[in-house]
This record gives sequence, structure tokens and C-alpha cells, in this order.
Amino acid sequence: MARIIQTGRMAALAVTVLLGACQTDSFSSNGSPEGVPIALESIDGAPPPVRTALINELTTAAADRKVELVGSAAQARYRVRGYLSTETVNGETKVAYVWDVFDSEQRRAKRLTGTSPGKVAGKTISASDKETLAKLANASMDEIAEFLSAAGSATPIQTAANVDSEAVAAQ
Repeated sequence: MARIIQTGRMAALAVTVLLGACQTDSFSSNGSPEGVPIALESIDGAPPPVRTALINELTTAAADRKVELVGSAAQARYRVRGYLSTETVNGETKVAYVWDVFDSEQRRAKRLTGTSPGKVAGKTISASDKETLAKLANASMDEIAEFLSAAGSATPIQTAANVDSEAVAAQ
């Protein structure tokens, strides 16, 4: 168990070193995911070699989409926890994934789910299934980047209480 935790910490550190821990607390004006640091906290359901290989693929996919991954100990706007499993449908084994994106107050902001676009060789995924892991990472990071972009271009919602207090102040 300690080795798994150590592997996860080393992978998070590698992500931090690879992408840097440059922090910005404001969203880009064009609604892109740039400048919105996210921390990949965990990926459950995968053996350590698969987890490490997937983190490498996610790092590449994040860089391609200008998503800023930081280490799990770093300050981040969002924190992501992933869950993997394999499922067999009509004789074809695929990797099912869930990514829970949490805000800075540890509330789930988004849940992303799906299956890998490619099939797995055998009944379980292995670190050698690089094509499947790359497809999974690309599909996952597309969804995460889309979420970050939408969150960056969203304007604050005006609540009824705000409208009422503004109306009273105007009188």
C-alpha cells in the first residue's frame, strides 16, 4: 500500500515538474482552459503500472490542450479524481472511466463518464495498451478542457436575493 501511495506521489511530482507549477487565479478572457490549474489527485481501479502510463498520457493530452496540470499538493482551482474499470459488452472489453472534478471548496463541480474509444487486449488493461490509454487520455482531457473553458466563460448567476437587494438600493 505504501508503495502505491509513493508511486502516486512520484507521478504527481513528475506532472508538476513536466508542466511547472505556474499559478494564475483568473480565467482567460477567451474561455480557454489556460491559466486554470487542476490537480490530478488520484486514479483508482488501475494497477500502478497502468496508473503511471495513464498519467503520462494525460500529461501529454493536457499539454496539447493547454490544460495546466499541477501536483496534488499544489494550489489548484479544481481537483480531479479518476476511477477506471473494465467492462465487456458483446464480447468486446473496454475501459470505463469516471472523472470527478471538485472545486476549491471540495464540492463536485462536474462528473465526466465514458468508455475508451479502443478495445482492450484481454479482460484487463495493462500498461502495454498504450493506444487504448492514449485514446482514453485524449477523450478525458477533451472533456476536462471543455469543462474548464465553459467554466472560464461563464458569468456569475444573478440570484433573486441579489436582484431584490439591488432594486432596494436603487430606490
